Amino acid sequence: MNAPRGGEVHSHSHGDVEAAPAPAPAAAARPAAGTPAPRGLVVTASNRASQGVYEDRGGPLLAGALERLGFAVDGPRVVPDGDPVELALREGVAAGYDVILTTGGTGISPTDRTPDATARVLDYEIPGIPQAIRAEGLEKVPTAALSRGLAGVAGRTLIVNLPGSTGGVRDGLAVLARILPHAVDQLRGGDHPRPATQPGSQS
Repeated sequence: MNAPRGGEVHSHSHGDVEAAPAPAPAAAARPAAGTPAPRGLVVTASNRASQGVYEDRGGPLLAGALERLGFAVDGPRVVPDGDPVELALREGVAAGYDVILTTGGTGISPTDRTPDATARVLDYEIPGIPQAIRAEGLEKVPTAALSRGLAGVAGRTLIVNLPGSTGGVRDGLAVLARILPHAVDQLRGGDHPRPATQPGSQS
């Protein structure tokens, strides 16, 4: 078993159980015929993984889940926490990725600076996403409440921070699998479908 990532408050025991696969995507996740596949980038923020001290495990989980949701995926790109995360995010936004998912650096230790780096990149936050991810984790362990992960939009790119543990990643994917297709559609200019007009109703 690899050593837990330093400062990651969500590295609880259920996170290291490999039997539970990432959530299966819904059929609606696949792009319609003729529509370009959405593009995703995975960034792992870890000082020790970037130095080769241990293997990145959360990043490959995220990349695999995005692929199953129909994304063309780059990464995981493993970088040290802090300023390198901000640089990777800015490069991803400039490259026009639809979604950038990060793993690691969301806790409260002095080296956990991914949310701070993310905040400098975002144009606006979407607080409901990290709230839902924390709620998913709280069903298992109380320390999920300590995650400072953010979510929001920079340009036309959705950025979401996930914890560094495999359990925290799976908690995030349980939420994201249900909302990413709709979020990408919205950022690409889609609109909420209008309900069918009922007979006899007035317009």
